[in-house]
Amino acid sequence: MRFPPRITLIGAAAAVLSALLVGGTVTATPAAAAVGSICYSDLPSQAHDTLDLIEQGGPYPYSQDGTVFQNREGILPSQSSGYYHEYTVITPGSSTRGARRIVTGEENQEDYYTADHYESFDLVNYGC
Repeated sequence: MRFPPRITLIGAAAAVLSALLVGGTVTATPAAAAVGSICYSDLPSQAHDTLDLIEQGGPYPYSQDGTVFQNREGILPSQSSGYYHEYTVITPGSSTRGARRIVTGEENQEDYYTADHYESFDLVNYGC
């Protein structure tokens, strides 16, 4: 199992407090507002299978799995190119890859789940 994300609300609160104390401004970005949270136990079983494959380093069912995710939608936090990678979450009954994906952020080991082909993301919470 992957380690829980190292991104915390405490770190975000510290950044806001720091900006306020030095007279800066804090603005909410659409990306931050668009990322939700989902408990690991609430993911579909196929997402568990995908996360297990990621942990094992493959083999993956599709050649696109493990490729760089560009974050063109701008929903995930902004990172340098190559930070995010995407993996297919198999959709039973679909003749294509379907819309479900796991997108990983390597540095902080965060895992995001999307069921709607990048229109929204949920950060996987391993602690609930």
